[in-house]
Amino acid sequence: MKWVGLFVTALVGLYTVEDLWNKFGDYKMPKATYAMHWVARIFGLILIPAVVYLASFYAHFTILNRSGPGDAQMSSLFQANLKGTDLTDSPLEVAIGSKVTIKNMGYGGGLLHSHVQTYPEGSGQQQVTCYHHKDSNNDWFFHPIRKEKQYDPQEEVRFIGDNSVIRLLHTQTGRNLHTHSVAAPITKKHNEVSSYGNATVGDDKDNWVIEVVDDAISRDYSKLRTLTTAFRLRNQVLGCYLRAGNVNLPQWGFKQIEVTCTKENKPRDTFTHWNIESHTNPLLPKADRKAFRSPFFRDFIHLNVAMMTSNNALVPDPDKQDDLASQWWQWPILHVGLRMCSWDDNVIKYFLLGNPMVYWGSTASLVIFTLMLGWYTVRWQRGYPDLTQKDIDHILHSGLYPFIGWFAHYLPFVAMARVTYVHHYYPALYFAILTAGFCVDWATRKLPRPVYYGVFGVVYVVVIGVFVFFIPISFGMPGSNQQYAHLKWFVSSLLLISIFISWNQC
Repeated sequence: MKWVGLFVTALVGLYTVEDLWNKFGDYKMPKATYAMHWVARIFGLILIPAVVYLASFYAHFTILNRSGPGDAQMSSLFQANLKGTDLTDSPLEVAIGSKVTIKNMGYGGGLLHSHVQTYPEGSGQQQVTCYHHKDSNNDWFFHPIRKEKQYDPQEEVRFIGDNSVIRLLHTQTGRNLHTHSVAAPITKKHNEVSSYGNATVGDDKDNWVIEVVDDAISRDYSKLRTLTTAFRLRNQVLGCYLRAGNVNLPQWGFKQIEVTCTKENKPRDTFTHWNIESHTNPLLPKADRKAFRSPFFRDFIHLNVAMMTSNNALVPDPDKQDDLASQWWQWPILHVGLRMCSWDDNVIKYFLLGNPMVYWGSTASLVIFTLMLGWYTVRWQRGYPDLTQKDIDHILHSGLYPFIGWFAHYLPFVAMARVTYVHHYYPALYFAILTAGFCVDWATRKLPRPVYYGVFGVVYVVVIGVFVFFIPISFGMPGSNQQYAHLKWFVSSLLLISIFISWNQC
């Protein structure tokens, strides 16, 4: 789902507001008729699109119902209802000695993770992160604190529940989940979280208090349940809460999510909420699959926010050079293209490049329309009767709305911090083309009909001719790229094809 559609929805909404405002000033229209205009627009422009959007996700969940490598982006309960998952093979209730994976319940949250690599600064202890992919470094053991009787597999099962104090032991490295009064690597106002010591070596800052927030199947919080229980982990000594707020670590942390211990006690902060995702304990029976149900609207909201979170996480990496990325100012002037595949001679090559006449013409029309709008506004203020009401409506609906549409689809990519590419300009380009059509029509509207059609004919011939000239880059360029050197137009290489040819030669 492309949320860029929200911008054209906003444009339609703007027109709807203007239309209803004009009808509100029509004294001849009966009030009942005006009210029906509201009902029709609410039904046609809000309810039906909302139902279509919801139905598309319902179909998505129904058809794509098997477990796969992208599961970890979704909630644990959602994953439990997928075919092929092993999550429902877990025991329901958690006890001392259980081996678990622990998932952050914030939107886009990952699995609590640790690995042998250490922090390059701060404590220098073993890193703790959140990771979206499933591997053995996500596994933890529930152990009692050192002041209590230590775990014995032969003993009676000791269940864990609300207000239980436990230690989490990383299964791969044997270290304890730990925090201390050292600033986190990125979120400096929070405490760093690390893996420290072992089963016998450590201190009281390895102790965590479980605070149950909610349970999807029971109001009894005396036992921690797999998948259904949401809980927080409060450090017994420092009083801070384990948190994973979708802040990515640098390359030394493999771009995984930073895990911190926040001193702020915000029970509604879902990034401090965790649940048991997978669970193994040979002393406990497997749960009934009927215990794990995930409501549709909960999954719908979670997936939409997860998409947004994942999209926002696509920020430029200062440690790597992205030759395919481009900047917003390069798009309207066709300063860049986008190589779609390898540039090897044995590969059919494709290059994403707009039609220069369309790009430059539409960009010029945006400037021309702005000047035209200013010109007529000044003359209207001075009392010149240049435009009839019909002309004003034509400028508004055929020129101004496409211009606003271009601005609404272009400005977000100017402001956003994520990596951007040439294709991000395409929604805005459509509106720029509409503005160009208006400008050509407005400039030639008073010419004789043969001249009028002749102007548009020339425009069509030029646009189609340029497309045919560049057709190899769209239909595929087999063989050596040297065969296509004629597509270089300028020494400065605004079209960038020459850059790729030169790069290949080097």
